[in-house]
Amino acid sequence: MSGDQELAWDQMMEVTVTEDKLKAILIFKRVEGVIKLTMRDLETILSGYGIKHGLQQDTLLMIAQRPQDFYFTQNVVALGTAPTPGQDGYVKVLFEEAGKEKRPAERDDGSVDYREVSQLANVKTGQLIASRVPPQPGVPGLAVTGEEIPAKDGKEANFKVGKNVVVNPEKTAMYAAMDGLVTRTDKDKLNVFPVFEVNGDVDYNIGNIDFVGTVVIRGNVLTGFRIRASGDIRVTGGIEGADVESDGSIEISGGIIGSNKGLVKAGCNVKCSFIQEGNVSASQDVIVSQSIMHSNVRAGRHVVCAGAKGLIVGGVLQAGERVAARTIGNAMSTATAIEVGVRPELRQELVDLRTNIRVLTESLDKSEKALAMLNQLAAVGQLSADRLAMRIKLTSTRRQTAEELQAAKEQILDIEKTLEDTNASRVDAVHTIYGGTKIVIGRYTRFVKDSAMRVSFRYSDGEIIMVPYN
Repeated sequence: MSGDQELAWDQMMEVTVTEDKLKAILIFKRVEGVIKLTMRDLETILSGYGIKHGLQQDTLLMIAQRPQDFYFTQNVVALGTAPTPGQDGYVKVLFEEAGKEKRPAERDDGSVDYREVSQLANVKTGQLIASRVPPQPGVPGLAVTGEEIPAKDGKEANFKVGKNVVVNPEKTAMYAAMDGLVTRTDKDKLNVFPVFEVNGDVDYNIGNIDFVGTVVIRGNVLTGFRIRASGDIRVTGGIEGADVESDGSIEISGGIIGSNKGLVKAGCNVKCSFIQEGNVSASQDVIVSQSIMHSNVRAGRHVVCAGAKGLIVGGVLQAGERVAARTIGNAMSTATAIEVGVRPELRQELVDLRTNIRVLTESLDKSEKALAMLNQLAAVGQLSADRLAMRIKLTSTRRQTAEELQAAKEQILDIEKTLEDTNASRVDAVHTIYGGTKIVIGRYTRFVKDSAMRVSFRYSDGEIIMVPYN
C-alpha cells in the first residue's frame, strides 16, 4: 500500500475507541466509488490508530471482501478484555453454620416442630465464633490499545463487634469472652449473652423480665406481662397481649394472639406459627408458617407467610422490600393493606449520618489547621517535645477522622441507592390474591378488584403492575 493510498484510506475511514477502551469502531467517511482493501491494509490502518488487542478477524475479513456492505454502519473491529471485579470479603459466623443442621422441621399442615428449640448455640469462653474471609483481588482487563485496565478489588469485611466478644490483633477471628449464647443484634452486631430460662409460663408467679442476655421461656407469655432482653427471646408456647422486646431475634413455637394489645418487637427477626390480632415489628424479617390475621406487622426487609396455609387477611402489613404469602385476602373481600418500599428507619439513619459528617468535617478541618501550624514550626526547627507529641497525636486523629468520614459517605451512598431502588420492592401471591386488597409500593397505590392467581405486584414507570409470579 503506497503513501498516496494511505492518505486515501485516512480520508475514507476513521477508527474511534469507546470511552471504556473496550471497543474499536471503524466507520467509512467517504463512500464514493469502489474501495479495494486487503486484511493486511485494515490491520495496518488499525495499527496506525494504536489498536493492538482483540482484533475481530472475521469482521475484518468480511470488510475486506465487501467493503460496501459496511459503509453505513459502525463496525466493531476490535474488542478488549473487560476487567473482572474482585469478590468482597465476608465474615463467616461459625455458630450459624452449625445451626443450619438443627432447623426445626415443618409438618404437613404447615406448622413447625420446635422441639429443637432447646438446642441453643451455646459457646464457652475463648471459643471461636467467627472468622473474617479476606476479599479477592480483581483481574485487570486489556484495552484494545494494549494497555492494562485496572480492576476493582473486593471490599474488606469488618467484624461488627457487640458485647462479650473479643477480636484478635490481626482482626481475622472473633472469640467469646464468656460462656453464653451467640446472638446477632440490630445492625448485625455479634454478641455473647448469658441465658435466663423460665420453666413454665410468664405469669404472676414470674412477673416481668428485664435481662441483659438471652431469655428462654418454656411455656406461654400471658397478657399484660413484659419481657425485655438484650439477646434473643425463645418462647416454646405462645404470646398473648404482652410486650415482648428483644435486641436480637424472637422465636415463638406457637403463635401470637394479641387481641390488639401488647407488642412483639425484635432488633432482627420474628419467627412464629401464626399472628392473630397482634402488633409485630422486626428490623429485618417476619417469618410466619401459617397465617397473619387482622394484625399490624412491620418488617425492615421481608414479611413471609408461605407455609401450607400461608394466609394473610385483614390488617396492615409493611415491609422494606417484600411481602410474600400463599394467599392474600379472602373471598369476602376483607380489607387487607400491604405496603412495601417503606423504610422510615433508613431515612432517620440518613439524617444521623449527615449530622455525623458535619461533625467529622469540622473536626478534620480543626486537626488540619493545627497540623499546618505545627508543620510550619517544625520547618524552622521550633518544635518542642510537647508539640512533637501533639503533632503525632493529631496526625493519628486526622487519619482516623478521615477514615470515619469516608465510611459515613459510603454508607450514605448505599442507603440512598436502597431508597431509590423501588425495583426490589414486590408483593407476591404464591397461590391467590383476592379483591379488597390494597397494594402500596413506595408512593404508589393500587386496589385489587378481582381475584388473581400466582401473581406478583411490582413498580414500573410510575405505576404498580401485576406480572406472573415465578
